[in-house]
Amino acid sequence: MLLNTYFDAIELHRNDKFVALRFRTPHRVISTGLDNGGIAEGLDLVYNHQGCEPAGPLSRHPSRAVIERPDLYAAALLERHGLGGLRAAQLGTAANMNNLAVVHEEFRDIAVLAVATGGVESNAARAGDPASGYEFDGRYEPIAREQPPAHGTINVMIALNQPMLDGALVRAVMTATEAKTAALQELSVPSRYSSGLATGTGTDQVAVCVPAAGAARPLRGAGHHTTAGELIGKAVRRAIKETLLFQNGMHPSERGSCARLMERFGLRGTALVDAVLPLLPPDARASVQLVPSLLERDPLTVLAVAAFIHVCDQIGWGVVPSPCRREAAANHGAQIAVATAGRRDRWNHYHDVLAERCAAAGRDDPAFVVPLALGLGYADKWEHQHGMLAALDARIAGLAPGDPAA
Repeated sequence: MLLNTYFDAIELHRNDKFVALRFRTPHRVISTGLDNGGIAEGLDLVYNHQGCEPAGPLSRHPSRAVIERPDLYAAALLERHGLGGLRAAQLGTAANMNNLAVVHEEFRDIAVLAVATGGVESNAARAGDPASGYEFDGRYEPIAREQPPAHGTINVMIALNQPMLDGALVRAVMTATEAKTAALQELSVPSRYSSGLATGTGTDQVAVCVPAAGAARPLRGAGHHTTAGELIGKAVRRAIKETLLFQNGMHPSERGSCARLMERFGLRGTALVDAVLPLLPPDARASVQLVPSLLERDPLTVLAVAAFIHVCDQIGWGVVPSPCRREAAANHGAQIAVATAGRRDRWNHYHDVLAERCAAAGRDDPAFVVPLALGLGYADKWEHQHGMLAALDARIAGLAPGDPAA
């Protein structure tokens, strides 16, 4: 089905699990695909397709055909969709094509289209994370280390209405990649392979399409200082955030959670709350078990946890000396407890308890400090609030029937 036409030169089609940019005029394409990848001319279309289901018994992908004979795989796929004999660059994913995001940006005579699908729940990674395979002589050798399921891919097809020099095409890919990383940073997406923030996934793909010729000279740049670069960055960032909203339910407000922030440190799902529960008195424990958001979704507490994690990142990146980490754990952990309890007067107490516990355990990492700080703060909040209510109840019970204060 034709969804729209752009620049009088490109048609956007979607047919079930197959989305294509079909060219009405000659285009040049740079792409990461195995078939017609690199910089190519004379293509008829670029497409993105859902080659498998994301999980379960239907997740088997015809990986041998895709890797060993991508040309045959592409030909069969195009034939299936009535496009047999056409030349194309391909992107593949397990993401739902119905969660497609389409964003159009323009300024004066330059226009950019970004068409994205994405999923990051299980395959998000940070550049430099441990690899899962070694490629040699056309073969892949698995590297023996524990890995999460490799489901999750961000695919972006980008089109401009202006021709580009080869260098600008390559720069457009760089800018789009930076925009992707910015989108993941704004959503605090964790790597599934390390404790860092994700910069992409292990299977991301991209294609940039530009007219082969135009009325004006080809664009020479697509970096931050150019209009083309600005439009590419804005369009790609918006498209990726939109598709992740529909594919994975990722919205900035949904990410505002201590549990979400702590996924990077191995405390996924209910693990953060489970780590805090033993630190609470029975009544407080029951309240958190009933409504976990009482503990981990308060905005000020989320900000305090985010601040501590960012401080740990800064230390890990070498911005400040690593011996500062123990003191930072006590200082920022105390602020987490203050935010949770709502008691600024208890900062010194929280600081001293955390400093003592960190020293005794020989730990100052977020997985240790954050649950402890949350437990200290929530237990104190609970006891303080119920102590006040008990005092009021006692006062009411002691009032005589004729007392004016009754």
